[in-house]
Amino acid sequence: MERFGVKSAPSRNRSKTALYVTPQDRVTEFGNELHEDGGKLFCTSCNVVLNHVRKSAINDHLKSKTHTKRKAEFEEQNVRKKQRTLTASLQCNSAAQTEKSSVIQDFVKMCLEANIPLEKADHPSVRAFLSRHVKNGSSIPKSEQLRKAYLPDGHDNENQLINTEDR
Repeated sequence: MERFGVKSAPSRNRSKTALYVTPQDRVTEFGNELHEDGGKLFCTSCNVVLNHVRKSAINDHLKSKTHTKRKAEFEEQNVRKKQRTLTASLQCNSAAQTEKSSVIQDFVKMCLEANIPLEKADHPSVRAFLSRHVKNGSSIPKSEQLRKAYLPDGHDNENQLINTEDR
């Protein structure tokens, strides 16, 4: 057939999936109905993962009864929660985590400066005082973990302070 200049019909086996569409492209296309996190496309009101490659799957979900029901419930709520992937959640360093770390480092520094052995932190009355009167005081670990994880930082800082004072 090609010899006579007649082209054959296009193959019907071609896939109709959009090969180069990213979840972020779908978010810009559909607006605030969807959000992207960690390379996955989520429905904001339903908190389900959607296939970002096929636009028809997204359209079908947005027209479904469950989506319209959940969207109405979502709009009634004052708090807007977006589902995230586990890796994104673990990478996030919250304010509470940084505050906990600073409380522990300050506690170790205070013990070093006052010549208080870290074993005193294991005493039940010290534990009770810390948990009752210090914000995040109950998160201060036992003396063994303080020595292994936090003492080298405090010890290095003290050596730097001593070296700068000598000069």
